[in-house]
Amino acid sequence: MSAAAETSPSEEIRSKLNHPVLDCDGHYIEFMPYYMDFVEEVGGASMVETFRQNRIGEIRMSPSAWHNMSREQRQHQLRWRRPFYALPTKLVQDRATSMLPRLLYRRMDELGVDFSVLYPTLGLDMLFIKNDEVRQAACRALNKMNATVWAEFSDRMAPVAAIPTTTPEEGVAELDYAIGELGLKGIMISGNVHRYIPQVEQEAPEWARHAMWYDHMAMDSKFDYDPFWAKCVEHKVAPTSHAGHQGIGSMKSISSYVYNHIGSFNHANHAFCKAVFLGGVAKRFPDLKFGFLEGGVGWAVNLLADIMEHWEKRNKNAISNYDPKNLDTDALADLFREFGKEMIDGKEDTFTDYLDSLKADFENPEELDEFAACGCETRDEIRAQFRNFFFGCEADDKINATAFQGERDRHFNAMFSSDISHWDVPDMRECVSEAYELVEDGHLNNDDFKDFMFTNPARLHAGMNPDFFKGTRVEAEVEKMKADGRLN
Repeated sequence: MSAAAETSPSEEIRSKLNHPVLDCDGHYIEFMPYYMDFVEEVGGASMVETFRQNRIGEIRMSPSAWHNMSREQRQHQLRWRRPFYALPTKLVQDRATSMLPRLLYRRMDELGVDFSVLYPTLGLDMLFIKNDEVRQAACRALNKMNATVWAEFSDRMAPVAAIPTTTPEEGVAELDYAIGELGLKGIMISGNVHRYIPQVEQEAPEWARHAMWYDHMAMDSKFDYDPFWAKCVEHKVAPTSHAGHQGIGSMKSISSYVYNHIGSFNHANHAFCKAVFLGGVAKRFPDLKFGFLEGGVGWAVNLLADIMEHWEKRNKNAISNYDPKNLDTDALADLFREFGKEMIDGKEDTFTDYLDSLKADFENPEELDEFAACGCETRDEIRAQFRNFFFGCEADDKINATAFQGERDRHFNAMFSSDISHWDVPDMRECVSEAYELVEDGHLNNDDFKDFMFTNPARLHAGMNPDFFKGTRVEAEVEKMKADGRLN
């Protein structure tokens, strides 16, 4: 028997399961010569060259490119190291599989996957193109290409639409086009929009790129994004954020991509999810589910614990424990005189002024309740909002097991996220089998694994759109979930 005909490790695992495998975050690699046809169709011949000049990382020969700078120059400009050697090469069939929908379709059983929601690779950068016209054209061209090349394989694969959200208006427009007209069923956004600080942009525009802030669209935003979230509900799509924080904050090593990559998606997802909760988006749109991809689930476990502890100590009632007006300075003075007399001897006037200053209150009473927007009055209400958050976890992440600890109704919505087509997966045939190691090692039971590999990804998408999986390989199993009321 030839190697190609042998049963793959993942195919063998799949044969033992009593449920489908649903990959919530597979990837493809765009064949750029073909993609450029769609860029031209959307924006005309001139847009092709304009796109090349604007796309992040496109021009490698520029003197200002990282590869063409000395270490001293990189340090001087803090030019951080970007991804490199990030795509499969040694297994040429995997590289071809990443680029050819028909080949991926033929290999799905070999990969042990029944259905895959697919995300772009080069398209991940398109959401961050600064030029409004180019960004919108690039995303629209990608969506037109996806609607064309993946259509005949819709029973096993669904590409997401790239939705730019630098403004809520452009996001709404592309939702209407990609979902409403093209018929795509899933979307990819970036949970952080890169913006210049207005004062710097106005007073020192040449330095604006060094003074950026990150708008998470859910609180303290430049714009009101509620029309965008409402449009997601209207089109029955879950906004899934697929963006990291490389090059942001401390993740700016000039020498190590690994340093910049570790924790990058965790931090980006943490910031966006925190904003969605504290900004009240989850409260105002209780039917809207959110996906946070490629960062695992460990950060979410930590975030929920942190939110609960902060809420317990700083909710609208507990915050009065720290209200300066409630400080009994007379009693405090007596304690100083009893236990710290030597500290205040000869300083009575200063001590009195100091005590008076401790009662100064500069806060606006209407701004004291930082949990007002989320509307949560109990820990259970906090946890209930987190039930609409779903977390993409890669197969090799052992922290995935933390999502399934304790009582079942308190589990986190961790989802299998293969990341095939990228360096995280050296061999596509071993991704599902690698995820199953958590069962083999005793960290997950069979029910946990089913939730991870099928139930939770199905709930994310079919919980928004009950017809998401209609006509697909997994339709029958999803219909059973629907009949049992398990989609929400």
